[in-house]
Amino acid sequence: MAYLPFFMDIEGLNCLIVGGGKVALRKAEKLLPYSPVIHVVSPGFAEEFFSMSTLHLIEGQFRPEMLENMSFVIAATDNQELNHRVSMLCRARNIPVNVVDDKEACSFIFPALVKRGALSVGISTGGASPSAAIYLKDRINALLPDRLDEILSFLEAARFDVKNAFPVEEERSAVFKELFALCMQQEAPLTSEGFRQFLLERRQAHNG
Repeated sequence: MAYLPFFMDIEGLNCLIVGGGKVALRKAEKLLPYSPVIHVVSPGFAEEFFSMSTLHLIEGQFRPEMLENMSFVIAATDNQELNHRVSMLCRARNIPVNVVDDKEACSFIFPALVKRGALSVGISTGGASPSAAIYLKDRINALLPDRLDEILSFLEAARFDVKNAFPVEEERSAVFKELFALCMQQEAPLTSEGFRQFLLERRQAHNG
């Protein structure tokens, strides 16, 4: 089976994680930067869970009614039978479900993630080799400049001024590419003065 990677805004969506161990913890840590509302149910929890104040911890056994209003579910217990039961219940309700270490029971899988500010890169081998996905994640991480999150924030803020300065789409696209290349070359965003000078020089070049 080939998995189509697509990006979805999960901010504010309800997520249920069944399980309170280290594996469930890693899933919660992956999700937190994307701001879903995370509910975790388990008879017990790894100590680190209690320092994650935004999680809703439910001490006890999983019950089917807990799936009510959930946008997606993760089964991350060490009980394979329970994980499969959660998967079947979710599939019957058309709720996307991920079951750790069991690709056949999943309706979605977690990629190896590279996250730098607004940038998210997902890497998946379709379950063929998690080690390969992690290797590629590390290689991509090594290629990215340390201040990439600052560069992306600067480029987002610069869009308004560039659009105003270059109303012709073809010219504007060329300027955006050049601005990005310049930031990547110096591995940092432009200063305010540097950006003003950049716009002035590009306007002069296009008008000349």
